[in-house]
Amino acid sequence: MHQRLPPAAIAVAVIWLVVAAAPLRAGAGEIAILVLKERGVGSPTLAQPYVDRFTALTAQQNGWASARGLYLNSRSAVRPFVEAHDPHYGMFSLAAFLALREAYRLEVIGRVASSLAGGEQYFIVSKAARDLTGCKGKTLASDHTDDARFVERVVARRQFRLAEFQLLHNPRPLQSIHQVLSGDAECALIDDAQRAELQHLEGAGDVRVVWKSEPLPPMAVVAFPAAPAAERKAFQASLRGLCREEAAETACKEVGIQSLDAAGETDYAEVVSLYGE
Repeated sequence: MHQRLPPAAIAVAVIWLVVAAAPLRAGAGEIAILVLKERGVGSPTLAQPYVDRFTALTAQQNGWASARGLYLNSRSAVRPFVEAHDPHYGMFSLAAFLALREAYRLEVIGRVASSLAGGEQYFIVSKAARDLTGCKGKTLASDHTDDARFVERVVARRQFRLAEFQLLHNPRPLQSIHQVLSGDAECALIDDAQRAELQHLEGAGDVRVVWKSEPLPPMAVVAFPAAPAAERKAFQASLRGLCREEAAETACKEVGIQSLDAAGETDYAEVVSLYGE
């Protein structure tokens, strides 16, 4: 039986899976890769050793002069890394991609859907309320409410505003669910990964979904302007079917990857439009 990688290493393991498929020439210089998974389980400190291990292995296998990877869980740390290392590629959770897309001229070249990453659908849950109206004016616990623009325009599509609730912002992903279970919060805004954890919590049978968003695109694999056109094209082409290869299939399953594929701007056009309205 294969041992499952720690959750903090999920996005970092994807770096290896993605980058290992890219046919880069020896002597091409350092290839920097940035993974920004907001609200990921585990700290960057815990995840970084996986970055170092996989990027070193990838550089060796592909004959790169050198490679550097970094795992972040906060947008505030992006600029220093970009300015210092001029990355070629990245993987961004959806809200972060939308917020940083224009500033860094990010181009979508792929997408990765993971059963563990979350962020592909959002829900408002409650024990007491029976619908969205029943939550308005009451406490709404969440770790997502620090990005009002994303929540109101992309997640809610203007069906509600955060000002309509008494917000209880939490730093930890599952804290909001526990507050609903304990009665400390009437309602909670959670994502699909958090909802999947409900079945493992005592007393969760009384928690109902009172509102749900439309499905959203998964984490985006992006190219920065520093990536040469030919390199970018080869990198994008290599994404398709990577997890179907025998060497990577098991690893994909271990880290919860459901699909890893090439994508383009049109695949994210709707959410880009909603975010910009």
